[in-house]
Amino acid sequence: MAHANRIFLVGPMGAGKTTVGRSLAGVMGFSFLDSDTEIESRTGADIPWIFEIEGESGFRDRETQAIEDLSKREGIVLATGGGAVMRDANRSVLAERGFVVYLRASVREQVRRTGNDRNRPLLNSGNRAEVLQKLMAIRDPLYGEIADLVLATEGKNARKLAHEIAAAVRGNGPA
Repeated sequence: MAHANRIFLVGPMGAGKTTVGRSLAGVMGFSFLDSDTEIESRTGADIPWIFEIEGESGFRDRETQAIEDLSKREGIVLATGGGAVMRDANRSVLAERGFVVYLRASVREQVRRTGNDRNRPLLNSGNRAEVLQKLMAIRDPLYGEIADLVLATEGKNARKLAHEIAAAVRGNGPA
């Protein structure tokens, strides 16, 4: 059974992991953590700069370490980066240490939600919809592979989603 005192949110860019995560942490009485924010805090640099200097591989190394460290904490909701599932080690750690929620959003919704965001290095070149579609084709099965719960976020507010997740978590063990 998944650990109900650690909730990990996975899903694509723009699915609402951070927004829902903050609300869920409040509902559960947990601390909210974001792996991207943690990486920025540790490095003193923003994600686009890390990508520019170290490339995606360097960023993913930092992400793996952040997930390894943060996922050991108790009483947390952790929002992960959209690409965190690309590494087997991350998927294993998340699946073994907590309750994994896949927040699903259509590519159209992702484009709408990320339209003005310039802090997403993978979306800063090319057609956003095409890039997001390609990423989703690769990542969707990986999100699903480790998910204890899959929720579509489109048309739902963060508070409603938080309560749905809390109910599911509480049904799977003590929170």
